[in-house]
Amino acid sequence: MTDTGGVRRPLPVTVAVVLVYVGGFANTALGVLVLLSRYQVDADDVLPVSLVGAATILLGLLTVAGGSSLARGSRLARTLLTAYLSLLVILQGLALALTELDPTIITALLAALAVIAAIWIPPTARRYFRRAAPSAGEPPPML
Repeated sequence: MTDTGGVRRPLPVTVAVVLVYVGGFANTALGVLVLLSRYQVDADDVLPVSLVGAATILLGLLTVAGGSSLARGSRLARTLLTAYLSLLVILQGLALALTELDPTIITALLAALAVIAAIWIPPTARRYFRRAAPSAGEPPPML
């Protein structure tokens, strides 16, 4: 468990955590809808649709778990979410380049960039993610 040393969570980090939670729950709901749509596709497409739906649900729940770690000040969660969101930004940018301008994709792209900016740019956020040194009697924090 990461110890933030009793430091209050800065507002940009709180906004990022809320955006991560909303995005994670939205992905989970989307995965459920995709999984349920397997009943409306051809028999040959049932397995791929089911796998995509299940993977989307798991990715959404993983995002929610990452948001929880982010809220506790985990540097590893900040790094993993940055990598995940950077990949998402690249994929959404490709989707925008290959298709017509979709407001949903643009909104998701801007939200991902906002989360990355909120957890890396403000000085208060950078200080929040610094690991507190353990005191002499405490064991080192576990990741």
